[in-house]
Amino acid sequence: MASVIFVLEENCLSALYEIEIIIFKEHRVNIYVGNLPFSVTEEMLRQVFAQTGEVTVVKIITDAYSGRPKGFGFVEMPNQTEAQRAIKELNSHALDGRNIIVNEARPKTERPRRISRY
Repeated sequence: MASVIFVLEENCLSALYEIEIIIFKEHRVNIYVGNLPFSVTEEMLRQVFAQTGEVTVVKIITDAYSGRPKGFGFVEMPNQTEAQRAIKELNSHALDGRNIIVNEARPKTERPRRISRY
């Protein structure tokens, strides 16, 4: 059996790594989770979604100044089928006394910077 060895320059290897990240990101599904109770932690949310499949990222959005949760977050799942099952099964699911809203996140759009009045 013959083996082939490729020697790549550092910048080519970096470019291949970036391509790999882009390909991997395309297959991940970003899920919006709204109406979250303020008592829910990222670990609790991870456990709920892990019941339907693999979870790669969980992020609960917090206020920049107070650090308090804003009541929504995002869950990222690498498998499209598992993500769709999570959306279907967990939308309107009761979590700490509130029915959460679960749907596929919309792509982030560019918004103009807000000017502080203070």
